[in-house]
Formats: sequence, structure tokens, C-alpha cells
Amino acid sequence: MGISDESYAEEEYRYELENRMRNLLWTVSGDYDLDVLPDVESFRHSKYISLYDAVKQGAFARFFVPDDLGMYLVKKLYLGAAEPPLMMLAQMCVDQAVAEKVTAERKGVASLRRKAYEAVLDRDFDRLARGNQVGRMKIAMLQEGIDGTYTAEKRVREQVDELLSLRDASDTMDVIRKVDAFYNRLVEPDFERAHGTLEQVLAVSAEDLRKFNWQDFLNEDALEAAAQVMNQPNGASHEDEEEKERRKAGRILITEEAARKMYSYIELNYGRSYLSEKEQQNLNRRICRGVHADCKLYFTEGILHDHVIENNTYVIANRVLEANRRFYRQNQRVARHNIEALGNILKRSLQARSEEEWSEAACGTVIPRKLWKVGRTEDLKLFRRTIRKQNTDFVVDVLMDASGSQRSRQHMIALQGYILSAALSKAGIPHRVMSFCTFWDYTVMRRFREYDEDREADWSLMEFYSSSNNRDGLALRATADGLAQRPEENKILIVLSDGRPNDLVVNRPNTKNPAVYTGEYAVRDTASEVRRIRGQGISVLGVFAGEEQDLLAERRIFGKDFAYIRDISTFAHVVGRYLKKQVDEMD
Repeated sequence: MGISDESYAEEEYRYELENRMRNLLWTVSGDYDLDVLPDVESFRHSKYISLYDAVKQGAFARFFVPDDLGMYLVKKLYLGAAEPPLMMLAQMCVDQAVAEKVTAERKGVASLRRKAYEAVLDRDFDRLARGNQVGRMKIAMLQEGIDGTYTAEKRVREQVDELLSLRDASDTMDVIRKVDAFYNRLVEPDFERAHGTLEQVLAVSAEDLRKFNWQDFLNEDALEAAAQVMNQPNGASHEDEEEKERRKAGRILITEEAARKMYSYIELNYGRSYLSEKEQQNLNRRICRGVHADCKLYFTEGILHDHVIENNTYVIANRVLEANRRFYRQNQRVARHNIEALGNILKRSLQARSEEEWSEAACGTVIPRKLWKVGRTEDLKLFRRTIRKQNTDFVVDVLMDASGSQRSRQHMIALQGYILSAALSKAGIPHRVMSFCTFWDYTVMRRFREYDEDREADWSLMEFYSSSNNRDGLALRATADGLAQRPEENKILIVLSDGRPNDLVVNRPNTKNPAVYTGEYAVRDTASEVRRIRGQGISVLGVFAGEEQDLLAERRIFGKDFAYIRDISTFAHVVGRYLKKQVDEMD
């Protein structure tokens, strides 16, 4: 399959940006062996954000030891810290630690920094203001960096003053201590009591980290440091050039021993499968074909329902469950309103399909008031014929992207999934809800409820959590396979995704290397799968749950049938409009 001129130009532009930003990073750091992934995506919003990010990373490598901070973050996450606020605090502390140092050497950075701060405020102000104390603290830090003043409540001012003191930081431990103190104070006050002090965090061993499924829980800030521990003997920090190239190419090379243990690893971290070995083999033979021929499917009800042992993944899944429930309670009124509204839209549409209609015809029941026309006109429509609309024969599947890229909004996706499921239950429509993610060869299909379960099953959506990668085309194919076997005539598939299919490729020793499932290749495959499913008579709706820059890919995958939910309060209206259209048109 060839690549279009437009895609080629986009790749060239991205490559040029990466080079420009790496050159800036190398120049500031003075280290031309430094290998950090530039933030190219933010360039779409503002070049100043991307360029200052490169300066900031280069400066931190120039004056501090990034690997030490990276390893602290890995260990903090290993002990159960929440990733988004921890990473935000770490970035803020890094920013303040390098601000004056790099500006003293390069005067032009001050102007770049101000413009970057202004762009971040313009882009993120509403989100940060709606958030917790960490978000308000970041707003104040940005305002201070623009003109030296800021407005905030007393408690936030106290935190900002402490943050600004990092401008005098002399070593990496100063930064680590501040990040840890901020997190324990503002995000999780009982962290030390429940999981350990900073000293205990730093004492986590490389052997412990090797057991930790770090790929599921880290973003770019900590990924490199974790990778170094996981891929080298005895926790060595050096990564050879061959390994770097494999990682860049989206591939991971595993040993024969790791391949043999893969199934047991999936069981340990995603829960036992509810299918027998024979059922799984039959499904894999039938569904894993074409570009997915080297893949496998794994169906489970999740680690919380059928776990092998209470490992770290089990503990994290429980914490995410509590966080999702807390988010639901905070938005309970809006959620109930959406469930009521969406449920009523569906009920009214289904009732309308069951009502009788009549029309004038040349046969049927005589209409007395028209008898005068007999012998006087050629109009033969003297009769009334009753037409009964089709029944409410509908079934729905809801499929949710549970890959690691959804981690920062998993509470929102859990709430959206619950609203959908509860509304369908209210309308009396049989439906199944599943999520998917991909780890190594396995695309894990996590079942939350089956088609004919009662409304209590809807609550299991609070268990939604995200990890690993996503092979969207295979997950869609597997879901449609089950939906197609349902007896109902009218079938609808609703997909909650971020428009970014992306999967690592596992290369075993002495085997052919399949194509990396990412970018244009993955988008085309997913869009092709959507068209194939629609060709089977199944309606497919994409509900976009991602970043605005990925809207184009979402549109390419789902065509005109996708909904962009900017605010949870509009969820029922936007999704209801589409579902009503499907119900009304399926005659």
C-alpha cells in the first residue's frame, strides 16, 4: 500500500520539526548524545510551547541529572501514585529549577518562555481552573512567569512561593524532594502512611521494577528511565544503539522464554479468560487474519473479577475503580440528567416505531365520506389501509478504547460508558459493553456486561481503566463478530476512541517481522474495518474521546458518523441525536 502525497508531506514536516527541536535541545544541553522525544504535537497549537519545552529539557540535562528524576518518578508510580498530577508537578518543578539558570546564559529564552506561558494559558486555562489545587497552582506559576505577578487564594500562593524557591536548586535531589512534598501534600495526603516516605520510594529496587508493568503507567517523562532499568542486566542505565533503534521503530524484540510466558503474564495482569482454551483458539483462527494474522484475542471480565494473585496491577485497578466512583459522585446530577434524557429519546423513538399508521388506498376498509366519488371521479383511493411499523428489534454493542493514551481521561470515559449503558438499559435495549487494549501479541477484550443482563451490570463500567497499546482494527472485528451473531435485525456498534490506533509489534526470534501498526497504516486499517462492518448491515458510530488534533484521523475512520463530546453535559444530546436517527431510519 502506497503513502499519499499529503501523508508524505505531513511526515516530512514532522521530521523537520523533530530535527529542529532536537538541535535546540542539544545546543542548550551541550550533550549531542542526548536522546529525548520532542513534543511535536504541541507545535500544532503553538510553536512557542514546543520550542520552550525543548529548551527546558536541554537545560535540565545541562544543570541536573534527568535519569535520577526519571527513576524517582518510576518508583513513585510503582508504589501507586497517580500519573497525571505527579507528572504535572514534576514538569512545573523542572521549569522553575532551570528558568533563571538557562536565561542567564541565553537571554532570548526569557521572551520564548513568556510566549510559551501565554500559549499554555490560552490553551489550558479552562481545564486547569476546573481542576484541583495543582491546576490552580500551575495557572499562578504561568501568570507569574509572564509579568511577575499573579492572583490566587492564600493556600495556592503558599505553594507557588515554595515552587519559586526551586530557582535556587543546586542538585537533582532538591527537585525530587519538592515534587514528592507537593504530591503528598496536594494530591494524596495519606501516601506516606499507605505506601512509604521518600526514602522508601527511592529504595525500591531494580528487581521490583522488573516485575512492574511500567509500560502501562508511564508517559514520556519517565518512560526512558524505566526502559533502561527493564532492558539491562542488574539495572544498568546504558541502552545500546540497537535497542534504541528497535524502540523508535515501534518494535519490541522478545526472547523465546518471554514468548512462552506471555499467556501467563496476560492472565496475571488482566484476569483469567472466561473462554475455554478451545473457544479462544477457534476465535483466533476465524478472526485474526490478514494484517492481524500474527495476533491473538483474549476475552476477560477483568482482574478485579477473576484475578490470579493480588499483584500490583490488581491494586492499581482497585484504586482506579475508587477514583472513577468518586468522579461519578462529583458529577452525579449531570450523569443522571444525561441517562434520563438519552433513555427517553430512545424510548420515544422505539415507541414511535411500534405505532400504527394509515393511508388512503385502492383497497382496505371503506371510508364512508369518500363514497360520493363512486362513478363520478377516477379516484380509486376510497379505502383506508393500516400500516404497522416494524417492531423494536434492536441490539447495541459499546466498545471502549482502553489504551494507555486514555489514562488522563479514563474517569471521563468510564462515566460516558456508564451513561450509555444505563440509558440503553432504561430504554430496554439489549446491549453489551467491552473495552480493548493490546499488550504484546494479545488484544485484550474486557467485558463489562452482556446483552441481556439487568441494570445492576451497568455499574461495572466504573471498573474501566486504561493501559498498554491499541489495535483498533482487530478489536472492531472481534466485537462485530459477536454482534453479527445476535438474532436482532437492527444492530448498532458505538465506539469510544481517541482516533489514534497504535500498537507495538512483537518480534520473536527467527520469525518474519510484521508491519508496525501505527500512523497512516493503522488509521487506514481501522477505517477499512469500519467500512466492512457497515457492509454487513451494522451501523457504526464513533464517539470521539481524544485530543482536538486527532479529530482528522477520527473523521477518516468513521466518516460523517462520529460525535465529538466537548462537555459531558451535552453527551445525551449529541449521542441521542445520532441514535434516534439510526432508529428512525432502520425500516
